[in-house]
Amino acid sequence: MIDLRLLREDPDRVRASQRARGEDVALVDALLSADERRRSSGVRFDELRAEQKALGKLIPKAAGDEKAELLKKAGQLSADVKAADADRDAADTETQELLQRLGNLVHPDVPVGGEEDFATLETHGTIRDFAAEGFEPKDHLELGQILGAIDVERGAKVSGSRFYFLTGIGALLELALVNAAMAQATAAGFTPMLTPALVRPQSMAGTGFLGQASQDVYHLADDDLYLVGTSEVALAAYHMDEILDADRLPLRYAGFSPCFRREAGSHGKDTRGIFRVHQFDKVEMFSYVAPEDSQAEHQRLLAWEKQWLTSLELPYRVIDVASADLGSSAARKFDCEAWIPTQGKYRELTSTSDCTEFQSRRLSIRVRDGKQVKPLATLNGTLCAVPRTIVAILENHQQADGSVRVPELLRPYLGGREVLEPVSK
Repeated sequence: MIDLRLLREDPDRVRASQRARGEDVALVDALLSADERRRSSGVRFDELRAEQKALGKLIPKAAGDEKAELLKKAGQLSADVKAADADRDAADTETQELLQRLGNLVHPDVPVGGEEDFATLETHGTIRDFAAEGFEPKDHLELGQILGAIDVERGAKVSGSRFYFLTGIGALLELALVNAAMAQATAAGFTPMLTPALVRPQSMAGTGFLGQASQDVYHLADDDLYLVGTSEVALAAYHMDEILDADRLPLRYAGFSPCFRREAGSHGKDTRGIFRVHQFDKVEMFSYVAPEDSQAEHQRLLAWEKQWLTSLELPYRVIDVASADLGSSAARKFDCEAWIPTQGKYRELTSTSDCTEFQSRRLSIRVRDGKQVKPLATLNGTLCAVPRTIVAILENHQQADGSVRVPELLRPYLGGREVLEPVSK
């Protein structure tokens, strides 16, 4: 959540952020009104409570009619205090509810607009000319079937659409990717973490996934637990309700977990293969830093993502995601999109977001710097979303006979294999 003091001091900035997100600007004025009621009712409660305490000291000293009058006044004050307390609680509840609906403040450099209004920042690698090489590229599903690596038919039979099996070399390729990603993250100073896939509501809400993203979340009603769509949720909530010492920062974690997403609103999109699925594994980077360091850390996370994609020898571009496509927690987000030959376009493989103090305020995570205790900044960055990375590797490194060249980075994790060979029929 944002700082209420900032809202009071510069409401136009918050309105501009809401407008850039394509969100309800009227929410800002409703929140200002609720906050004013919360503060004024709090002042009235304090005044009445002080008057009640002062009166309580006079009553034992009084006698006769004076005492009777004071007791009568005390009775009325007691009712007024209870009413003021109820008003304060109601206003506070309304303020908190409205505050939870407000997105993070959009960074001023973020391009304004929707999904297609991003700004391209960099382009890396060379897109292969398959026509010049003399063959038509196969898509990842056909390659996965040739290699005995992907089985979507039995995935659908067992679990429904958008589920799949990784088989044989496909399973080994996932393990190679996860181990290689964890090795890179560990070398960069991240603490490896295996995180829970089920979290409590306060963890999901605290990271901002029960607002606009709630339709994409799986909820186990009998247990009141949520399946995470990213280990970001567990990693953000890891230090929930804690005060961290400033000399411990930055704290960096690399989480591995299964991820579950309903893919609500994606009907008809990416229905072939494993690009958009309901369950997948992912290695996620997560950082806790001082607020003044968040933008520099954002660039570091992006650099680690670029290092990863470059080491996989994939052509990709970096985009500055537009304001209406950020997600409620992010002030700014960079995506790395790999070229997918059979689609003829770049598609998102990794993403990194600077959430500034938004999540730490919701999760009550603070840093002690000398005598000052204040919220810190959190950032997240995908290092390897496994299925999409497999899609990009198979399509970009395929050869005319249906085999796939293994990037050098992954060879030690695949028993020295240089090529993934088609399986015999």
